[in-house]
Amino acid sequence: MARASKAGLRLDAPKGLRSGTLGGRRGAGNDRFGRFTEAIARGMGTPWFLLGLTVFAISWILWNTLAPPSWRFDSVSLGFIALTLVLSMQASYAAPMILLAQNRQDDRDRVQFEQDRQRSERTLADTEYLAREVVALRIAMKDLASKDFIRSELRALLEILDAADEAEAADAAEAAGLTRPAPTDRPDRTERNRSARERTERERTGRSALD
Repeated sequence: MARASKAGLRLDAPKGLRSGTLGGRRGAGNDRFGRFTEAIARGMGTPWFLLGLTVFAISWILWNTLAPPSWRFDSVSLGFIALTLVLSMQASYAAPMILLAQNRQDDRDRVQFEQDRQRSERTLADTEYLAREVVALRIAMKDLASKDFIRSELRALLEILDAADEAEAADAAEAAGLTRPAPTDRPDRTERNRSARERTERERTGRSALD
């Protein structure tokens, strides 16, 4: 029953004329009458209606002026009272029909505006979510190590290991009684380790400045 009631509701119809679960026939009749009045109001707003009304009035006047007196149904001397009454009745019915069509159009515009507002809210929420995701992704990418940084770290480690191997070889040669190389030929192990560490620190500082 809930599905049937939801299926019976139409968002493009005015709120007061929607057919629900109870009184469905009455709502359908009102909606049918509303569509009928909208069709009449739409037809009255065209140049063809104005042209037809002009032809009707001219024909009425010519017939009651040029036709034989026995065939006339309106009086020329009284200023075409019947024609005036017909046009007044047509105007009195046309005004409420136009107002009813305008009210139905306002209801449809209100429903459309509500749907557009809900769609805009969903779009704004999706945009904010995507913006937060992009910011989180940029922060995560900033914390990752780049290829150049890893390469420089490995190069510094290799230099430290080479310096340690040379220092161990020099210590072993000195312990064996061999001649220790001159300080100018091989730098001290402490100096090489310190230079490697300074180089690593400089590369880290340069990477931080670039980020």
